[in-house]
Amino acid sequence: MKILVGYDGSKVAEDVLKLAHKHGLAFNAEVHIVTSLEQSPALKKENIDKADNKLENIKKPFKADNITCETYTSVSYQSTGEDLVNYAKNNHIDEIIIGVRRRSKVGKLVFGSTSQYVILKSYCPVLTVK
Repeated sequence: MKILVGYDGSKVAEDVLKLAHKHGLAFNAEVHIVTSLEQSPALKKENIDKADNKLENIKKPFKADNITCETYTSVSYQSTGEDLVNYAKNNHIDEIIIGVRRRSKVGKLVFGSTSQYVILKSYCPVLTVK
């Protein structure tokens, strides 16, 4: 089994990691932790390096419990939702675990909703944590 975790550094993302760890142990799963950064002129190499370093540290508890764990920092012109769904498809992911946060209807309209996109467009089951 392969599990994809969408990681954005938020408080709920820490809860997502805990659940992915449990699932990794229970299902003897391979866990893929992905951070998606949107390509823009404002994105600096330091931001990418910081994300890579954070993911390397996140990987340690998984490795300590013999859970196969891969990390990936994606830099793309796609939205985060599109990026995660494409990663899942290209890597034959069996389950996606993502965090959700409450936003107003106007907030969703203006900023979009990554979790909503992933839930609607993913070909595999999506588990949400709030």
